[in-house]
Order: sequence, then structure tokens, then C-alpha cells
Amino acid sequence: MNEKGFISIEAIFSIFIILLIATSLLFYAQSNLESNKNIESTFNHRLILDNLANCINQVNSNGDGFSKKVLLPQKEYSYKITVEKSKLTIEYSNKKGEVAILPIDISRNYELYSRRTYLIEKQDGKIVIL
Repeated sequence: MNEKGFISIEAIFSIFIILLIATSLLFYAQSNLESNKNIESTFNHRLILDNLANCINQVNSNGDGFSKKVLLPQKEYSYKITVEKSKLTIEYSNKKGEVAILPIDISRNYELYSRRTYLIEKQDGKIVIL
């Protein structure tokens, strides 16, 4: 700037470049935070699915009458888990994940929902979820 109070073109250009860099850094930081939240949510739901698969496999590998109680926790999104003969599928917030389990003899396909407690039991050689 000179004594009359006018801003030179170089000063305006420098301020513009600084604002442009600051804006791009804020955008980059925001996209990283969103990505981290997405990864955390996917990981949490995957853990729920793996824990349920482990419980079903434990009940299946034990004898008739063995049972295990499972509480499906509530996360930021409600979810639905479908239990089929050889896989579990979780659906939440327009996302879907699957995990393979040992082939089991189940009486039918089941749909399990978050914030509910289920009893997984082996009756007459079949897995029943109550």
C-alpha cells in the first residue's frame, strides 16, 4: 500500500491466493472428517455382524439344547440383519454388508433388528432364533 490508501494489485492478488488456499484446506479437512465417520460406522456395523456370526457358530457347534442370548446394540443408524443358511446380511442407511458363516441348518430365514434381544438355540439339530 502507498501513502494515499490504495491497495496495489499484488496485495489484492496475495490476499486472494491466501483465501483460496484456506478455503481448499477447510474443504479437505471436512471431507476427511466425513470419510472417517463413514469408516467408523462401517467398522462398528461389521463388528456387530461378526459377533452375531460367532454366536451362531458357537450354538451350531454345540449339542441340542445349547442356547445363547444376544443383544443387538443401537448405533447411530438402526439396522436389520438377515440370517440365511450360509450368510448374514446387515442393511443400514442405504448400505449393505455380508459375512459368510458355516452352513447351518435353520428352520427358516430370520430378520433381526437393532436394540432387541434374541435367543439363539439349537433344537433337534436346527438353529432357532427367538
